[in-house]
Amino acid sequence: MPASPPTKTEPAPAWDRNELEANPHENADKQEKVRRMFASIAHAYDLNNRVHSFGRDQAWRRRTVRDAQIKPTDHVLDVACGTGDLSLAFAKGGAQRVVGLDYTAEMLEIARERKAHDAIEYVQGDAQALPFEDASFDVLSIAFGLRNVGDPNTALREFRRVLKPGGRLLILEFSEPSFAPIRWGNAFYTRVVMPRTAALLARDRSGAYAYLPKSVEKFFTRDELAFAVSEARFAQIVQAPMTFGVCVLTRAIAC
Repeated sequence: MPASPPTKTEPAPAWDRNELEANPHENADKQEKVRRMFASIAHAYDLNNRVHSFGRDQAWRRRTVRDAQIKPTDHVLDVACGTGDLSLAFAKGGAQRVVGLDYTAEMLEIARERKAHDAIEYVQGDAQALPFEDASFDVLSIAFGLRNVGDPNTALREFRRVLKPGGRLLILEFSEPSFAPIRWGNAFYTRVVMPRTAALLARDRSGAYAYLPKSVEKFFTRDELAFAVSEARFAQIVQAPMTFGVCVLTRAIAC
């Protein structure tokens, strides 16, 4: 009698319910869990971004490029670049060189496949230990990625190290709207609706879309983020809420 083919086993979820009920930012294995999580959803990452932001994610990235005040000689580092949307926007915005860096190889595979501009190069690396010389870049951006870093304060110090004096830092991150009815509606959408519909679209069992709203809820407030940026030796910090405050663009200058 022929042997039965081996049964395919599903990979274990990156996050379990108990870990998400606690603060995921305090999990000792956060960095590896985040990498596994993004590896599992890379194939549907762009689709979910468009669907669940109602297309606003592209407008937020355009605003980020506009506020960066790109010059033709600028070298830009896009940290946590994912599949390369913001890197491409910087290249189209006129930067001389754009480096997209991400910790997850599966994300970078997609970014490289869709690469559409000669100014862009992609590098795998850790935001907490950037593989670049001091004062290498004029602009550094990170979109929806700072809260996923193992230690955001270490990453902010690295950002300052690789930026030239006077270089521009731009952090795009989710936030909680200040107007109560919008805050309540956004909380229901991000904590109840989105995790279910996004997981269905991505056919995801990693726990990614349960982690994401929890990671926003437990991350820095706007004021705490501004303080952390200041502590990392940045000045002229300006925060611009967008789309009723569901996300905030923080801009600062390297001292």
